[in-house]
Amino acid sequence: MSAFSIATFNANSVRSRGHVIKRWLETRDVDVLCIQETKVQDHQFPASIFEEMGYQVVYRGEKTYNGVAVASREPLESVAFGFDDGEDPVADTRLARFTVRGIPVVNSYVPQGKAIDHPDYQVKQRFFRRLRELFSRRHAADEPLIWLGDMNVAPLEIDVTHPERKGDHVCFHEDIRRIYDEVCAWGFTDILRRHHPGETLFSFWDYRVKNAVDRDIGWRIDHILATAPLAERSVEAYIDRDPRKWEKPSDHTFVTAVFDLPA
Repeated sequence: MSAFSIATFNANSVRSRGHVIKRWLETRDVDVLCIQETKVQDHQFPASIFEEMGYQVVYRGEKTYNGVAVASREPLESVAFGFDDGEDPVADTRLARFTVRGIPVVNSYVPQGKAIDHPDYQVKQRFFRRLRELFSRRHAADEPLIWLGDMNVAPLEIDVTHPERKGDHVCFHEDIRRIYDEVCAWGFTDILRRHHPGETLFSFWDYRVKNAVDRDIGWRIDHILATAPLAERSVEAYIDRDPRKWEKPSDHTFVTAVFDLPA
């Protein structure tokens, strides 16, 4: 058996957060890092940051918004971007699909939704339903699969500060939590909650909230999920909140899961 570690991070601009990513990777033994909200066109992506550290990197982005990337120390196979369901938008800057060590992985940056009466909230709900359809079409719940990324959903009350005030928020409204749960019910286990079932742990602290990190006013909206064959092999999961305190940080931080896999 050998350890396999995979992490997710919403960079909120990969170029602005290059120093954070480099510093973190230098101190963490991570095999694969999935990134969201890179906010950069492909010809301007800072690939050298990863390549100089021995990572293969693939990416799909656009100016100012969205963007996904995957950096891996192990060969990436079957790399694809977006949905393959023939529906618009293709969402190729919000979804990266690949295989590593024989494990299919889906890296998703789910739309935030803006407001429950905004058209983007319906787009967000449809995005989750398309993911459920993708999983059913291309995968099986009794086979290895990892789904991770910025889901823009806090599934439980302990995943957000003052949940009693967040009922109408697009990341905590009962409708979006129910839809998210329906996708998870296809066959996924929340790996962090498997190892930390009752702890209040956050992965996002809003810039707009004064001293949000020190006061621990946050959300857990970045997740790593896996089907049963992999969930049973998970040995650790953690959120590293320190990078949120570094100079010029993202408003998110890194979430990591470790699995014990056949060599």
